[in-house]
Amino acid sequence: MKPRIILASTSTFRQSILKKLQLPFESIAPECNETPYLDESATDLVKRLSETKARSCQQNSEHALIIGSDQVCVIHKNIVGKPHTQANAIKQLMSASGQAVTFYTGLSLYNTQTEHCQTICETFTVHFRTLTVEQIRYYIDKEQPLNCAGSFMCEGLGIALFERLEGKDPNCLIGLPLISLIDLLDNEGVKTLS
Repeated sequence: MKPRIILASTSTFRQSILKKLQLPFESIAPECNETPYLDESATDLVKRLSETKARSCQQNSEHALIIGSDQVCVIHKNIVGKPHTQANAIKQLMSASGQAVTFYTGLSLYNTQTEHCQTICETFTVHFRTLTVEQIRYYIDKEQPLNCAGSFMCEGLGIALFERLEGKDPNCLIGLPLISLIDLLDNEGVKTLS
């Protein structure tokens, strides 16, 4: 019997990314306090949160593979999460203007049957254009990226904020590194191309 695949997220963006693999899955809202620990690195934070999210969705899932993911960005050595307000989004994008900003995406695949959890961290670097306050305000008004780490959505107008991108998988920017997820699923016997 094939395991159920569960995405520990209600994010429509993560759901649309996972749909690319054409595997049936369901989404469950995870329970997770996302507050960083004192002196916790970005890598440790996203790995801990992605695993916590995956493990939090195991109720009534005897034979399931649960995908957890979390993302932060680092600007000037500071961990930056979701802005939640327009003022914070403006501050984040002003800090990112003309800078190389690294995104850290934690990815976990938890097997409820074996209790084995694979957890990794992918990094992706975005080189921002030098932006004016007017450009930033225009962008925020158009796209309202208040629930996105780093205050942008690269799958939309946010792409206009960048000079170039560096990394293994552009899906990392949206919060679910598919290339690595394919490997983790393969380790659990789930083949995406057969």
